[in-house]
Amino acid sequence: MARGKPSWSCISQCGACCRLAPDERPEALEVLNDEQREIYLGLVGVDGWCRHYDSGGRRCRIYDDRPDFCRVTSLASLFEVPPDQADSFAISCCHQQIRSVYGGRSRELRRFNQIVSGSRKGDA
Repeated sequence: MARGKPSWSCISQCGACCRLAPDERPEALEVLNDEQREIYLGLVGVDGWCRHYDSGGRRCRIYDDRPDFCRVTSLASLFEVPPDQADSFAISCCHQQIRSVYGGRSRELRRFNQIVSGSRKGDA
């Protein structure tokens, strides 16, 4: 049975995207407008993680009200990626961020790879 094109899906209890350290994510700041950049920088805690990230539960405390740039589904438009390439772009971004935060052999990266390859259903 042939597999379709991988599609992006978030994994629960990951939070790699909540690692906002500006020195580690300069490309994120470059695509934001002045207002978004100010909000982004205001979210960064002293440890580089978002102030709204619950590290114990590994979840966002303002998930429903988070800024648009915190939504992976907005990445393509922020980076001016054509819609037909949005999934592959989001997969690449998440893969890079998860690997950077948790490591190339991490449980989070293995779970993410399983989900986007279609071998498991999304869990978030």
